[in-house]
Amino acid sequence: MNSYKIAVIPGDGTGPEVVREGLKVLEAAASKFAFKYETVNFDFGGERYLRTGEVLPASAVEDFKKFDAMFLGAIGHPDVKPGILEKGILLKLRFDLNQYINLRPVQLLDERFCPLKGKGPADINFTVIRENSEGLYAGAGGQLFKDTLQEVAIQESINTRFGIERCVRYAFEYTRKYGRKKQLTLCGKTNVLTYAFDLWQRTFNLVAQEYPDIKTDYAHVDAITMWMVKNPEWFDVIVTDNMFGDIITDLAAMIQGGMGIAAGGNVNPDGVSMFEPIGGSAPKYTGKNIINPLAAIGAAALMLRELGEEKAADAVEKSIREVVTGKIKDLGAGKMGYSTTEVGDLVVKGL
Repeated sequence: MNSYKIAVIPGDGTGPEVVREGLKVLEAAASKFAFKYETVNFDFGGERYLRTGEVLPASAVEDFKKFDAMFLGAIGHPDVKPGILEKGILLKLRFDLNQYINLRPVQLLDERFCPLKGKGPADINFTVIRENSEGLYAGAGGQLFKDTLQEVAIQESINTRFGIERCVRYAFEYTRKYGRKKQLTLCGKTNVLTYAFDLWQRTFNLVAQEYPDIKTDYAHVDAITMWMVKNPEWFDVIVTDNMFGDIITDLAAMIQGGMGIAAGGNVNPDGVSMFEPIGGSAPKYTGKNIINPLAAIGAAALMLRELGEEKAADAVEKSIREVVTGKIKDLGAGKMGYSTTEVGDLVVKGL
C-alpha cells in the first residue's frame, strides 16, 4: 500500500476552511483507493507573522523537502502589507523548492457559470503551463531616490535557456500525455519583448523537433486574451512565462466559472510540489462557512495525480463535476445553496 507524507499550510482567511474540506475528501479517497497518508500542519501566514515577526523560519525549506507533497489553503492577511507574505512565503517556497512549473488546468464544468455567450464545457477545456521561477518575479532590479521626483524603479525579467527549456519540455510531455488535441501553444510577445521571447521561441522550436506528434503554434499574449474570450475552444495546452502566465490564468479562471473552482499546482517534477486553490484568502468570508471549497478539493485531486494516484484523482474530479452540475446553484461564496462543509460532504458522498 502506497503511503505519503503531506505538509499542510492552512494559511490565512478562509484557507483553513477550504483545507479542512480538501482533507476530508482526501481521507475518503484514501479509504476507497487503498493508500495511506499522514499530514503535518504548519502555521505559516499572516497571524504567525503578526505574532512573531517571522515569515518563514530558516529551517522551513529543508523541512518541506522531507515531504511527498504540500497542500496550501491561502496566503494573505489584511493587516500585513502586501508583498511581505507573498514574497516571503509563496515566492520563496516556489524558488527554493525549485517548483519551476505552475500547472493550471482550466475546465468549465457547467455552462450556467460561464460568462461567455454560447460557450459550454466542450469549448473551455485547456491547460496553462507557466514558468514559475524566473521572469519578472525573480526579483532583479531596484529603486533609486525613493519618494523623490527623481525616483527610478527598475524591474528586470530574467530568462535563462536552462529555465525555459525545462519548462517547455515539461509542457510537451504534458501535452503528449494529457492533451486532447496534442497541440501546444507558446504565448509570448516576440514583436516587442524581442530579447526574452526570441530566446523562448528558439528554445520552443528546438524542443519541438523532438516531439513530431505534437502540433505547435504561437500567439502574442494580447491575442491569447482575445481568443480566450472569443474562441477558447482553439486551445489545448498553453506554455508561457511567469508574468504572462499569472495574468492569463486569472482570465481563464473567470471563463471556467470563477475563482471558486480554480485549482493549481506549483510543481517540481523531481522534488516536492505544492497544490492550492488560486482564489486567495478572501478574509471577508472568514469563519462564515460559506466559501466555496471546490477549488481546494480540486487542488487535492491535482496533488493525488502528481503523487501517482491517478484513479483517485479521476474519482475526485468526477465527484466535483457531479456536484457542480447537479447540486449547487452558484460557484460564488454564499450563493451555492450549501455551506462550505456541506459541499465537502457532497463530494465525499459522490466518491
